[in-house]
Order: sequence, then C-alpha cells, then structure tokens
Amino acid sequence: MADLDDDLDDLYDIFETLLDRYTPEIAVKKIAGYASPEAVQKVRDRHERTLIRIREMEEPRALILGNRDTWYTGPRDDDKYWPALCRLLAKDGWSESSIENLDESSTRIMSLLNHPRERQFSTRGLVVGYVQSGKTTSFTAVTAKAADRGYKLFIVLAGIHNGLRRQTQARLIKQLVEPNPGGWQQITGLDHDFTPPENAAAFFSKANKTHVLCVVKKNATVLTKLVKWLESASAFLTDTPALIIDDEADQATVATKRINPLIRRVLDSLPKSAYVGYTASPFANLLIDPSAEDLYPKNFIVNLPKPDGHFGTEVLFGRYALDGENPEDVDDGWDMIRLVPDADIPLVRPKTKAEAEGFQPQLTDSLRRAVTYFWLATAARRVRGTGNPHSTMLIHTSVRTSVHDGFRAPLEGFREVITRRLEDPSAIAELRKVWDEETARVPAGDFGESKVEFDDLLPELGGVLRDCRVIMDNSGSTERLDFENGHVVAIAVGGNTLSRGLTLEGLLVSYFVRAVTVYDTLLQMGRWFGYRNGYADLPRIWMTEELADWFRHLATVEVEMRRDIDIYLTEDKTPETFAVRLRTHPSLKVTAAAKMADAVDAHAGYGGKRVQTRYFHTNAEWLLDNQQAARDLVVAALEVGVRVEKLPEKGLFILREVPSDLVIDFLGAYQFHEKSQEADAELMIRYIERRIRNTGALRRWDVAVIGNDAGAPDDNFEFADGIAVGRVVRSRLDTPEPDFADIKTLMSRRDAAIDLAGPIAGLTEAQIFEERRKQLPDIGLLVLYPIDKTSNPGPGRAKRAPLNAAEHVIGTGLVFPKPTGDDDVVSYEAHYISADLSGIEMEEEDLSILEADEQ
Repeated sequence: MADLDDDLDDLYDIFETLLDRYTPEIAVKKIAGYASPEAVQKVRDRHERTLIRIREMEEPRALILGNRDTWYTGPRDDDKYWPALCRLLAKDGWSESSIENLDESSTRIMSLLNHPRERQFSTRGLVVGYVQSGKTTSFTAVTAKAADRGYKLFIVLAGIHNGLRRQTQARLIKQLVEPNPGGWQQITGLDHDFTPPENAAAFFSKANKTHVLCVVKKNATVLTKLVKWLESASAFLTDTPALIIDDEADQATVATKRINPLIRRVLDSLPKSAYVGYTASPFANLLIDPSAEDLYPKNFIVNLPKPDGHFGTEVLFGRYALDGENPEDVDDGWDMIRLVPDADIPLVRPKTKAEAEGFQPQLTDSLRRAVTYFWLATAARRVRGTGNPHSTMLIHTSVRTSVHDGFRAPLEGFREVITRRLEDPSAIAELRKVWDEETARVPAGDFGESKVEFDDLLPELGGVLRDCRVIMDNSGSTERLDFENGHVVAIAVGGNTLSRGLTLEGLLVSYFVRAVTVYDTLLQMGRWFGYRNGYADLPRIWMTEELADWFRHLATVEVEMRRDIDIYLTEDKTPETFAVRLRTHPSLKVTAAAKMADAVDAHAGYGGKRVQTRYFHTNAEWLLDNQQAARDLVVAALEVGVRVEKLPEKGLFILREVPSDLVIDFLGAYQFHEKSQEADAELMIRYIERRIRNTGALRRWDVAVIGNDAGAPDDNFEFADGIAVGRVVRSRLDTPEPDFADIKTLMSRRDAAIDLAGPIAGLTEAQIFEERRKQLPDIGLLVLYPIDKTSNPGPGRAKRAPLNAAEHVIGTGLVFPKPTGDDDVVSYEAHYISADLSGIEMEEEDLSILEADEQ
C-alpha cells in the first residue's frame, strides 16, 4: 500500500506522467493504490503549488485594473488569436482608435473572468451593449483573448432563429477560425446546428491542443443533445476551461420552462465555466432572483462603451431630464422622426387577430411619403458613392404573416406608377418638394456631409426603382435578404424575424407602427439603431406619436440603467450588494410578467442607502478646502446649541439633530472626487430638499466624528474646541495615477448604526436600516473621518501603498433613512423596480486589517 511513501519524488513523477493521459482526479485514484492517503495528499498539494507558480509566471495574480484585482491586464506578445483579429479588423477598415477601444473593453471583460488554471470556477456575468452596436465583435474579441490564455471550449448561444445562428457562425469562422485554422475544431457549421459527434472525450483530452467551437440556437432539442454530449465526456471536462457566450441573453434564457434549465445543465456539466450574457436590453436579466440557482449575473455587469458614430435611442428620440439635470441641457435628438397619424393605423394594421385573415393594407399618405423618400435617399447615396453599398427600408406593422403578404402588390404597384411618371413634370415637382423639405429639416452639414441636390439624384432614380425588390421576410416566407451576393436595394416587410439580432444592411427608412408594450421587445425592434457612415443625415423613421414618446422614455431608462451599472466599476459594489434600478412606465411593461416575478420596488433616490467616499485627490488645496468644510459644519452645529455626546476614549463624538441647512451647506462646500458616482453633492442636496418639502423628513441630522482615541496633539485632528480625535489610517491601493487615492473602504457597517441605541454589533445592513426606521425614521446620519495623510499600510498588505497626501484627508459617509408610507409615493417623480437582494447572505469586507493599521 505504502510502497512509495518514502520516495515522494518518484510518486510525483508517476502522477505527472499520468496527467498526460488522464484528468487529475483519475490520476489521483491510480496512484492511491501505491501510497498512503497522506502521501497522495502531499502529491496533490505539490501539484497545486506547481500550478500556482506557473500561473504567477504567466499572469500576475493580483494586478489592479479599473480599481479591481485581476489576473488579466491585456494581451501578451506571444498571443496569436487576438493579434490575428486585429489585423483582420484593420484590413476591413477599422481605425486604430476603434481597435484600441475594442481592446480596452474586451480586456475589461476578460479581467473579470477566472484564470483558466484555477481548479474549479463558475462565473456569471452580463455585458450590456447597444442595439446594432457591435456586440458580436466584442464577444469575438473576448473569445480570442480567452483562447490565447488557455480557455478550451467555447459555446455561443446564438439567439432562437436559424438566421442569427448562421450569421454568428459565419462571423466567427471569418474572424477566428480562418486566420488560425489549425487552432480550432468546429462542432457546428454554416448549414448545420449541433449534431453530436462520436467520442466526445477525444475533443477534450490533453493530447488535443485545439480549441472547440460550438455555435447553437437556444432550442430545447439542440440544447438537450449538447447537454448529453457534454455529460458523456464528464471525466475529461474537469480540466477544460469553458467560456459560454449567451448572445441576446434576455431572449429565451430567462424564466423559460425548457431553455433556462437546459442552459443551467450545460453549465453544471462544466466544472470550469464562465457564462457571459450579451444583450442591449438586459431588463429581464437584471431582475432574476439573485438567491436562486439561476443565471443572475452575480459576478459582474459591465457596459460596453457607446461607439463613435452609433445611432442609439437617445440620439434619435432624445430623453427626459434626470434628477439634478437642467432640462434645457438635455438633447432632444435629431429631427428624423416623422409621425404617422392615428387615422392611418387601421389602414396598415388589423385591430384584432380575427381581422388579420383577409386584411388588405393600404398605402396611406404617410407610407407613400416614407417609400418615396427611401427611393430618393437611395439615389442620393448613389451620387455620393460612399458608405454601405446596400440600401434597405423596413416596414413593420404587424406580426401576422398574412398582413405582410398584403403589402406586396400595393408596393410594387406604387413603384410602377413612380417609374412611369419620371417624365411627368408635375410628378418631378412632387418628388423635388419631398426631397427639399426633408433635407431642410436635417442639414447634411451637421453630419459632415454635403447636400445632394435633387437635380443630381434624379438621373439615379430610375436605376433605384428598377433594382428595388419588395421582400416578405417572415417565418412563413422563403425569401430572405442576402447581402453577400451583390448590392441590395429592398423594402423588407416583416415581423419577428427582423426584430432582433439580424442586421438590415444600409437601413435608411423605417415605417414602424407595431403595437408593442414591453421594454425589451420594443427596443430590440428598433432595427434603425446602428451605424450610418456616409449617410448619417439621411435616416428617417415613421411611427406614431405614442411610440415616439415610448422610445424617448426608453432612452431615459437606458441612461439611468447604465449609470447604475457604471457604479460597479467606480464604487465598492457588486451585483450582489447593489441592484440596478429600472424606471417603470404606466403604459409599458419592463419585461414579460414571468421575468418580473421576483422584482421588488426600488427607491429612485438615496433612501435606504449608505454612501461613502472612496476616492480622493491628494493635492493640498483640495484637501484643505475639505478640512475647512468639515470644521465649519461642526462649529456651526455647536453655535446653534445641538446636543453633543462625547466619547473621546472611543474616538467618537455625536452631534444630535443638526439642522438640515447646515448639512446642505457642508455638501455644497465639501468636494467629492469626480469618480464618486454615488456621492454627487448636487443630487444629494436636491434629494434632501425634496424629502423636506414633501414630508418633513431629513430636517434634522446626526453628525458623527469618528476617529481613534485622542492621544498626543500631533496625532489628533481638531474639528472645534473640545472636539478632537486621533486620525485613522486608510492606505490606498497601489496605483500609479497622480493626484489620486483609492482607499476602497472607508466606513464599516457598524458605523452606519453609530447613533442608534442598544447593541449594534453583528447587525446586518438590512437590520441596521430597520432599526433606523424604528428609532430615527426621519433623521439622516453624516459621519466625518479624519484620515492621516501618510497612512502607511499594515503588514501583509502587499497591494497597498502609503496614502501620501499633501494634507490630512476628510472622509465622509452619509446614511439616508428609507422612505416610508406616503413619503415613498410623493418623494419621487418616477417609480423603479430592481432585483430582490434580500435573500443573499453577504459577509461584509473584513475591516480588522484596517483597524490593525490604526494601532
């Protein structure tokens, strides 16, 4: 049994040899017959230490990127998949700055994944892009970088339609496989979805050094076959790092009876998996129950940056002013929206399902103008000869295929009429009028283009009319837009097949009156979003006034949502400690009812939040101004005779029921670092004033001064006569940025209860706010911390550096009571929902090291 106990080197050599053929678990079982359990465990420990050493040689284990620890900080010189993709993008006309932006954003996402050599991991993340903004390129870049670092299996869940699956497969073949054909094994192809190959284990053995690529639909039959195939190779998957990309992650993934469990079974079959959802409409994903064994993005949520030149919701429709914004400073969007009269709707869309059969749509005045403008703008694009060579128009009035088919004859008849009248002076005058009116409303010069005169486009118009096809693109049609075989001029009439993921190349004009009342569906149907290089002045959208208002609301929702998401990169928050809030609408649903089943009401402002300063400048002027603001607050409070609780032996003073105007004056004078997204002085002041005006809450505040017990005068910070405490130590993260310090954590959880009666040790965040509701329902808490300007880190804090500020730093924490009853209703101009985080048990960051630093 213990033959090799005395020679661990020989035992380890045997173990390493077995690893060439078997997984670590099987290799351990095989050597267990030749040594004691203690010796086997020593071999396993030695193997793990070896892996760690290799990992540390190849990737630093604790570098900081974007204020977070990571193992990945960017490409290396010996990478091959990412450099090949860069060369291909440059060849396709990508600018150097665009490739740099893609590199930066994909590195950000990679830095949030696990190192592929970790023994076991299960990551859940979400990437939020814009509709038609290049999300496929982003996850292609992430895939390339993950392959360069050792991820082995890549599964892309590519929507629910064959067209999108094929489009995604083609893109990955072109950008990943063809530049490095020897590095990939494709389990799926352009013309076939997943079919289980024989001997699954062969794809994942150590001898097989290639990467495995699989692009599948989110279809129950397909996913069932994939699960069974993976489970058949379970013994070889223990050391197979896998990246699962879920494109259109809000579609079919969330709250479905068949697809959702199958996706989770795929992940459960992979001991080392990173699941990353991609979507431009993440509402359903953000509302998943975080405490369930589901696909809530518990590890990270990131925004993709808005690309230059992208036409998004806000650009086209404008948005409403947010809290703290001057409405006059908010853009109303480009003048590209044309209203369809309500009287036209029943002529292009049946009212009920029963009316759909036999419904004959009519070419209303608004639709005729839209089609006429499309042909004129296409002719103008031919004069320019720049940008996307294709030119398309979308007509989307109904999901019913029979309604789509009814448009063919009227559209083709209208094209014949215009063609015949090209020699008619009165007809030419009508066309000229349309063109001059439209180009006057949206000047080409605003987009760096030159106006195409009508007389210059007229010679091209006949060719446009001859080339234009009317295509029914729906589930019952065999027609499809094919952009790979020649230039396309087409009017596409369709429904759901054109509503998500698929790109309408060269989309110029949209006529959209589809009745949709759900955020994600409505947003995804906006096929007009995207890039319009060379013709950015020409796009137009015809829709009802109600729809235009809804899209304007959606633009507002998006801006607020992305601001919340950015907090994850700038504040000490995670998706399990802070839930993104989504503004609701009285006539629209955020997402399908089943996907909102676990959502809870969320407060729009600061109610029920603990805000603390984490970032600081280190220059003397900025710091001295903040010292003065803090001293002015304490002195002013003493002058109005507030009650003071003094506990100098604990380094604590509490000034009770300070008038709100003094706190507001402090917030106006104190300077928060510009990276402190939550700590926005103007927004906090507006919030306090609104709570006071509406309900009388927050008229009074407790102001606490927290430090160490007072010692030698040189170690103290004096706020006013009789109020001095020892300075606390808060070292900074070791980053090279000048005039900047990130201390990461300032305020302990118990500090949020410092003014409460009774025992507070061990209370959770929720319990603290509940106690505040009982004891001090209308009183806020402001905490001042004097931080030593040197603040050397304590022993064992390798990632920390001395604060080295020019002057002592004043840190600030604010605790806002939750609104209750009518306060919650009348204090806010909007209503919000979010995921329910109450079921998650979180442990607060251990502040014992900070406290040790202070000794």
